[in-house]
Amino acid sequence: MSQITNISAYHFTALTGLKEMRQRLLDFCKANDLKGTILLAPEGINLFVAGKHLAIEELVFELRKMPGLGNLHPKYSQSAEQPFNRMLVRLKKEIIAFGVDGIDPGVHTAPRLSAAELKQWLDEGKPVVLYDTRNDYEVKLGTFKGALPAGINHFRDFPEAVGRLPDEMKDAPVVTFCTGGIRCEKAAPFMERMGFRNVYQLEGGILKYFEEVGSDHYEGECFVFDQRVGVDPALRESGSVVCFACQTPLTAEEADDPRYVVGESCPYCFRSDESKRAERIAARQARIEAAADPLPGSMPYDNRKPIRIPGAQDGLTLIDALDGMFPHFGRDKWLKRLENHRIVGPEDEVVGADRIVRGGEQYVRLLPGMVEPDVSAGIRVIDEDEALIVLDKPAPLPMHPCGRFNRNTLEYLLRMASHPEVPRPVHRLDANTSGVVVCAKTRHFGRIVHPQFENGEVEKCYLARVHGAPDEDEFTLDAPISTEPTELGAREIDEVNGVPARTEVEVVKRCEDGTTLLFVRPLTGRTHQIRIHLWAAGWPIVGDPVYLQDQRRGEIQTLTPREPKMCLHAWTIALRHPICGEKVSYSAPAPGWFDVELPSAKG
Repeated sequence: MSQITNISAYHFTALTGLKEMRQRLLDFCKANDLKGTILLAPEGINLFVAGKHLAIEELVFELRKMPGLGNLHPKYSQSAEQPFNRMLVRLKKEIIAFGVDGIDPGVHTAPRLSAAELKQWLDEGKPVVLYDTRNDYEVKLGTFKGALPAGINHFRDFPEAVGRLPDEMKDAPVVTFCTGGIRCEKAAPFMERMGFRNVYQLEGGILKYFEEVGSDHYEGECFVFDQRVGVDPALRESGSVVCFACQTPLTAEEADDPRYVVGESCPYCFRSDESKRAERIAARQARIEAAADPLPGSMPYDNRKPIRIPGAQDGLTLIDALDGMFPHFGRDKWLKRLENHRIVGPEDEVVGADRIVRGGEQYVRLLPGMVEPDVSAGIRVIDEDEALIVLDKPAPLPMHPCGRFNRNTLEYLLRMASHPEVPRPVHRLDANTSGVVVCAKTRHFGRIVHPQFENGEVEKCYLARVHGAPDEDEFTLDAPISTEPTELGAREIDEVNGVPARTEVEVVKRCEDGTTLLFVRPLTGRTHQIRIHLWAAGWPIVGDPVYLQDQRRGEIQTLTPREPKMCLHAWTIALRHPICGEKVSYSAPAPGWFDVELPSAKG
């Protein structure tokens, strides 16, 4: 014989002194090792409790002594184990949440139909609408043959479901039913209020029907709100379980499905790795778009730009240090900013031009009411996993805060869209260059990926459109590049002091307009490497604002979104993944100016 007795009961009656009643019942249940839930409200009591049989009977006796509960009649069932984890006695506004004023089953409810009467009606084939008032996940385990489900996920949605029923149903005999009858105490009189003229409620619900007449006219089992999940028509615990992830009840057959993994998934919520990836990408994309609309730098704000003094400037005056660190800005401009108190010291103190600086000190440049230039903010998420976020960067869009840009940068937008995460790009693209950008989600993964770029282990292929037409179909450019910037941050070919640089070039198409489409593979990673190598060789990139035709230099550094694009695009990147160590490749779709059909990747 089963060791645990389960009871469920409800009773609509006016109750008072609820706080005292709550404490009395809680003390009694804990003293008798009973577990479950008792709900108390001004309209009555609703309970599910389990424990030793004698303790349960003593609880029923105790309840019946309370004013208004003398006619309480629980339903009994047995289980091999305790189905509840703890004992709760709670005070509520309603013992079954409905949210409709004026429905008071303690005063009026619809006529009740006994289990035997319903069976007789069904045996005789009497026309009747069996209306299942339970939630869809309960109906899934079983219901009466031919029953009409309410189609709801919560009982609060029941009034709306009734509003969808056809008018011709208002004259038909309707029998509402639920698990134990409590929901029908409110559902049936509500239907009467809505004009249904022949409404009954199944007395005691499905469980009472099982107890009195068995399984006739019923298919499946009955969902119950405890660890048993379901009971069969003999009121024995079935083999059903509930999925921890989505809370869907599962039959024994569904629990045998390989997609059911305890604590993780079931056939109803299982998602393939590809679908999870798509969801991650869509969620990240939505957050980035929200962060970029409006552009955060388009609204005036007070910007504070740090200036850290390098060791080489130690002991100089502040004006000499600033002029040495930023020679292209102009000494007179720095003096003007110091006079206007637009530069402050490490403690936000006003500083003068003749102050002696020390290496490692950090000063702050104040830029009040700053509004940044517009950028292209159409960042697209290519991929995301546990370690990396891979983006397709539009152009123009600076990668990091610099010059006139602080908030209108890829790094700032990505951080806004990722809080509390702080993902960081592990390499750079020029503001005017579009294409693949790899970001590490943590410093740990960044420390694994970044050295691959530093050591030249990453395979990169760019798409370019240049002025002119190279004679050779494949060639290499290897002129050394200066390390120090000139005006607009540009670089020079420096045969004496430059650092080694190597770029492989492959002609894809020589166009009728005098331009040429190229595959370009930088084997080293110098600043502006592709741009200056092609420019120095006589084939400047179309749209480049710095490296112009005829060996000229431009006067602007970063394009505006309204100007023609610079025709340089980071097409593919291949690297070792920081988790599995295997080679992975990412690609960004070719822009419209590269008007030839491309293979899926080019290493």
